[in-house]
Parts: sequence; C-alpha cells; structure tokens
Amino acid sequence: MTQGRQLHLGAILEGVGTDQYSWRDPALPGDASIDIDWYIRNAQLAEEARFDLVFIVDSPFITPDTAPHFLNRLEPLTLLSAVATHTRRIGLVGTLTTSYWEPYNVARQFGSLDHISRGRAGWNVVTTGLEGAARNYGRDEHFDHAERYERAHEFVDVVRGLWDSYEDDAFPRDKVRGIFLDKAKQHRLDHHGRFFRVDGPLALSRSRQGQPVIFQAGDSAAGRDLGAAIADGTFAAAQDFESAQQYYADLKGRAAALGRNPDHIVVLPGLFPILAETDEEAQAIARREHEALDFDKLLVQLGRAFNYHDFSQYDPDAPFPDLTGVTLNSYKGHAERIIATARDKQLTLREAAYQLGQWRTSFVGSPETVADEIERWFVGRAADGFNLRVTRPGDFALFRERVVPILQHRGLFRTDYTADTLRGHLGIPVPSNRHAAPVESRSDDLVPAE
Repeated sequence: MTQGRQLHLGAILEGVGTDQYSWRDPALPGDASIDIDWYIRNAQLAEEARFDLVFIVDSPFITPDTAPHFLNRLEPLTLLSAVATHTRRIGLVGTLTTSYWEPYNVARQFGSLDHISRGRAGWNVVTTGLEGAARNYGRDEHFDHAERYERAHEFVDVVRGLWDSYEDDAFPRDKVRGIFLDKAKQHRLDHHGRFFRVDGPLALSRSRQGQPVIFQAGDSAAGRDLGAAIADGTFAAAQDFESAQQYYADLKGRAAALGRNPDHIVVLPGLFPILAETDEEAQAIARREHEALDFDKLLVQLGRAFNYHDFSQYDPDAPFPDLTGVTLNSYKGHAERIIATARDKQLTLREAAYQLGQWRTSFVGSPETVADEIERWFVGRAADGFNLRVTRPGDFALFRERVVPILQHRGLFRTDYTADTLRGHLGIPVPSNRHAAPVESRSDDLVPAE
C-alpha cells in the first residue's frame, strides 16, 4: 500500500511556543526558547524515538505582539552546533534567509555544521516574509517578492557551487612526502551573476553526506517553483487533507517537469496534534483551547501574513475587509490563501480570525485516532511525513510513547536508524561533486606543506 515508502518525522523545537497558550504550561520552563539544555534534551528525546530531524525556525523581525517563542530565542546555527555535540544520529535543520545573508557565509556556516555533526545538517531556505526585516539590515525597503525568489535561486546555486570547492580526494595529507593538497582538485567558483559575485573557493571540504540537505517552505507560485527546483524536502503548511494532497501533487509535478525525480523531494507538513487517552477527551481539550483564544491576538496573527497589517481598525462582524492596496509583499502564499478562503466562505473578520489566525488541526483524538490520520495522509500521498511541533512536555511524551509505537507496529516508521546522515534517513541520494570527472594530477599541482 505504501509501495516501499517510509514515513519521516521531524521535531520543530519551539521552546515556549508560537501559539497563545503553550508558554503557560507549568511543566515548560519559562525560558525554554533560550535554554540550550532544553533544546539538547528534546533533540535527544526525538533521537531516542528515531525521528529523522529536529528543525529550528527563524525570522529576523519582531514586534511587541509577536508570539512568545519568537520574542526571545537562540540563533539557529549556534544552537544546532551545540546540539550536534550531544546527539549522534538525528538530522539538524536550521533556517537562514537568502535575502539578508551572503552565500559565502551561509556555505561556510552550514558546511561547518555538516562537519561538526558528521553529515547531519540541513538548511531551510527562506526569503523572509516580513518587510520590517529590511530595516534591521540597512535597507529602507524589503526586496520585492519576485526579486526575493530570483535572488534565492542564484543564492542557492552559489552556495552549492562553493560546497563543491574540493573534490573528495583533494587532500592526500601525505606526511612522508609533505603533500597536503592536490591543487588540481581545488576549484574556484568564479560566479558573476545578477545578485552575487563570488570567486571562491570555500575553505572547507565536503562532508560525509556530500552537501547539507536543502529544505524550503514557500507556498506561493514562486515559492513552489523554488522548492521544485532546489529542495530535497519542503515544510508544507497545509491544514487539511485535500489541500495537502493538492500541494503534494503540485510540487512533485513541478519537480518532474524540471527533470527531477519527484521521489527525491520529501514533503513534510506541520503536525500540531491534540492528544488524549480518548477521542472525547481530546475533543474537549480542543474546545477549551479554542474558547480561551484571545481575539485581539488572533487579529495580530492574522495580520502577520500581511506584514502585520492592523485588522483591529475594521468592524469584526462585518464581511472580511477588502484588502485591495494592502501589500502582499510578505508571506504572499499564506496571505492569498486567507483572502481566497474568506471570500469563498463569505467569512466575517471575526470568523476569519478564529479560522485562519490560529493553526487548526485535524489531528485530534486518541493515539490510535491520530495514528490513523497520519497513515491516511501518508498513504493518500498528502505527505511523506510530518514535522511535529514540540513545546509542552506532556504532549511530546504522549506522541513519542503512544503514537510512534503504533506507527512502528504498522510498519510505517522505523524501529531503528539504518543510516548515520540526514540524507540517509530521508532516502535522498548524495549529490555528485560537479568536478568529480577524473583529472590527472601533475607533480607541480601538489602543494608541499609549509
């Protein structure tokens, strides 16, 4: 039924949470988002449960109304480097933007994490949705949406080129003859493009998995095109089975049209289950959490997709406002989806805020019920796996201890690791080095150690 496919699981380590209520859990440290011991322990728990990866989200702009975790959190690469030294097998994926970094720095940082972790690094490529980020990086205006994605294509091409600076046997390290480097196997990039000029080479060799795994999460047409072109995996935002199936088929279709093997892109929607011993208990929890939501905070979260547009200025019980003229140069795909849903369902602003301002989940119930739904999405090709939100300790424990064993018993999820690298876990091939064609070295191409 699954045709040899294996379910994949990631853990989004969210500290005190990106919702309204997780930070108030008595069992969750109030400073979890800046406590490296919290991240290490939860990464170890995910590894004990045989998860494929842990994932660290990031964004370079906040406001006073930003969600608790985003207000005060550790930088992803620093964090993951620390976690790498306390884990052995689990993948380590972090977010860095192509809009406000430079390719050489990113290539060096993720290449270093890949070596530190011995082949477990992954980069979530984002273009930054919030316009306020521009003023944190010396710009008056954010890059236009189309330009951001053009820049991202070139950025990733440059980074991948830098990761191939050395062929795998470039370093003889022959102490007897005093030869450290075979010069013929070091390669400059000499990239001169629209956005970047990078000579190279990068002062770092490839890792055990060749290159870090590339993830991407854009949902607009441009975002999907980027994912289809460059991604080994995508973090999808689908909130129901039908939209997840549509995204899955669309993304893999775009990849196939580019000549790629669609099975080499792993689609991982976010998973935010509400679990309890019985379906009735879980549904009661869902109702209580929904009733406790703060409407003003929902409006803020709704506005985030529109660059924190102020929805409080409108009558909440009138039809969803006409946003003609409001910038979509932010989280464009998400914003377009909000507008289309509100229009098609004829929602008031209040209804839109409750339905679209907070992540809603169809994974509500007992461990067996949630496992059934996970299997339905997996078998129905709405997902290749899921990225589980990790914040409240009891919720994570219930998923690890009750849901994962059911998935393992059904043969959907591994009972032990069979690989040591993130590519190995995901079943993604090691990319060949673009310079790997045999080159006959001359004696004067060998550099004696000084």
